[in-house]
Amino acid sequence: MISDARVLQPEFIPSEVKHRDAEVSHLSDTLRPIMGDGHPEPSFLYGPSGSGKTCIAKYTVEQLRENVVELNHQYVNCWEDYSRFKTLYRILDGLNKTMDVYRQSTPTDELLERLRDYDGPHYVVILDEVDQLQDKNVLYDLYRIPNLTTVLIANREEDVFSFLGERLYSRLQNCPRIHFTRYNLNELVSILDDRARWGLRPGVLDKPEMKMIADHAAGDARSAIAILRNTTRIASQRGHEDISPAVIREAVPEANSEIRQKTTDKLTDHQQILYDIITSRREIGGGELYDAYCERVEDPKTQRTMRNHLAKLEQYNLITAEGNTRSRTYRPRT
Repeated sequence: MISDARVLQPEFIPSEVKHRDAEVSHLSDTLRPIMGDGHPEPSFLYGPSGSGKTCIAKYTVEQLRENVVELNHQYVNCWEDYSRFKTLYRILDGLNKTMDVYRQSTPTDELLERLRDYDGPHYVVILDEVDQLQDKNVLYDLYRIPNLTTVLIANREEDVFSFLGERLYSRLQNCPRIHFTRYNLNELVSILDDRARWGLRPGVLDKPEMKMIADHAAGDARSAIAILRNTTRIASQRGHEDISPAVIREAVPEANSEIRQKTTDKLTDHQQILYDIITSRREIGGGELYDAYCERVEDPKTQRTMRNHLAKLEQYNLITAEGNTRSRTYRPRT
């Protein structure tokens, strides 16, 4: 049933992308100065989860590499590498300059100095989930490195720009912004058609079943591919020759659970505590939630920071929220 399992993995970057020509063109134009020894401004990609931001960033940088003789690049997930040290370490790791770096003893400033001393080919760094950075001043440090360019990715503009200091905001406020919207049903079907053509044997997945998967995914390509992956696994284990609607219906909850687990595994300590409180209470108001959160941690963040953490949980379909700011109620998404 499966001819190439790599195609069904979320990190797979296709050799061609569909329905994002304008976004690819915009980002390519922004990065084009690299081809002439120039220094591009940082780019900012934003939009809902599963709208193709990460895929397009990686794809565009890869296309750029084919046109530039020498170009280094690195991908950093700031949800996982959220501290200043971890971010700089990951960036240096892309240059193979971490062999003698020790997480417990090497000063963070030394990592920055190593980056400042870098004199190799232009370096493009993709900072995904950039709103998760604990210290966003690291963006200013990266901005000042002559042959390093950043591509910033987040769900919402306000989650990034509302927390920038004046010095950094003045540098980034006019950076090129590229907005991504959710895929429509036909676009998701087209994406699934490509994945089936590249990764499955002919006749395994027909158009009606593709539409069924796309409908369940509700505009989220990440979800659509997860459903396809789980559906294919179940059908293959049972020795089926094709994918049926019944198997799709069975695979949807498993795919949703898989995505939810991967997301919760990435939560910071404070986000995890908030999520645990909401899950245990089943329904809780904002004021009560903040009080319960303060009781659980030694260094509680401000209510504004808590609301941003909650917005992140909501963006990734871990919780639902109802009501206005003063009387907002939170529930875990089932």
